[in-house]
Amino acid sequence: MPLALFVLALSSFAIGTTEFVIMGLLPEVSTDLSVSIPQAGWLLTGYALAVAIGAPIMALSTAHLRRRSTLIMLMGLFILGNLLCAVAPGYWLLMIARVVTALCHGAFFGIGSVVAASLVTEDRKARALALMFTGLTLANVLGVPLGTALGHAFGWHAPFWVITLLGVASLIGLVLVLPKGEEVRQGSLARELLALRGLGLWLSLMTTVFFASSMFALFTYIAPLLREITGVSPRWVTLTLLLMGIGLTIGNLIGGKLADWRLGTTLAGTFAAIALTSAIFSITSHSFIPAEITLFLWAAASFAAVPALQINVVGFGKDAPNLVSTINIGAFNTGNALGAWVGGVVIDAGFSLSQVPLAGAAMALLGLATVALSFATARAKSATLASS
Repeated sequence: MPLALFVLALSSFAIGTTEFVIMGLLPEVSTDLSVSIPQAGWLLTGYALAVAIGAPIMALSTAHLRRRSTLIMLMGLFILGNLLCAVAPGYWLLMIARVVTALCHGAFFGIGSVVAASLVTEDRKARALALMFTGLTLANVLGVPLGTALGHAFGWHAPFWVITLLGVASLIGLVLVLPKGEEVRQGSLARELLALRGLGLWLSLMTTVFFASSMFALFTYIAPLLREITGVSPRWVTLTLLLMGIGLTIGNLIGGKLADWRLGTTLAGTFAAIALTSAIFSITSHSFIPAEITLFLWAAASFAAVPALQINVVGFGKDAPNLVSTINIGAFNTGNALGAWVGGVVIDAGFSLSQVPLAGAAMALLGLATVALSFATARAKSATLASS
């Protein structure tokens, strides 16, 4: 695999860490800033909404730029946002800093995934995307657990200082290794928007929304759930996040190979597995060892879907891959926000934290339905074109 893919993976590691590290520190942020756990969870929701809203805007506003220049500019914005997080003294300034950071997120992953796919042959595109998104999964293997441990030891601001340095390293790498011979893109707003036509595309985007909502209904509240229901210490929260991160990484790499083999089967199978493991975790969460095993399997099933989701959406929007790929990242974060909100509603309604995974299972079943509908739509369209 080209060296540029590994630099993109480092960048996705930094971006993934800054998005997810707050999950392991929700109790600390809640206490320090004098807000409730659901209010602290809005720091994830606000980030996700900023990605969802900002991603297409950033993609369209940079449509005339070289992809290399765009990625470098977005990483500069990422550094600025994390620096603001590192010095934020209160809740609302932290929220604003998170929004600034999120503006780079969707466009970077969207355009970066197009660059990653362009660096390899057709039969290796899903695996190239899996390698880039391995940075995102490693953010959960290493970034989130280490960031959580760092936040416990030195305060929740500390991880953001480290992430800022990671952003600087990523920026240097992007400048040095991204291909320089790319022609300037001829951006056309009308052409980009025309690529958004078609029921299949919007069903595939809804599939991404339901995937992310099924994941983050549980993931957002994993720290308080483990502490209050499973009864683990803060140290074991960190170790559990590490175990889940290993599951995410394994699932992502396997999912890339499966998506290159059979896309529809991979998506349907992963959604079914997410629904099943989420439902089981609502039972096993009361016992330490069964909870750990279930979370590992849940994590592996979840991120096995990521490369397939990206390839699926770009397949429906080939005429504007940058915009469509970026919107898919926005869809992922819309689902992130939806999942965090659904989990918060379950908690605020007075249900036990152990019931939150059932909400995630319901979202996964909705995702399975949209997978079936999107591929049925694609088959019907192909049959119509063949008959004509």
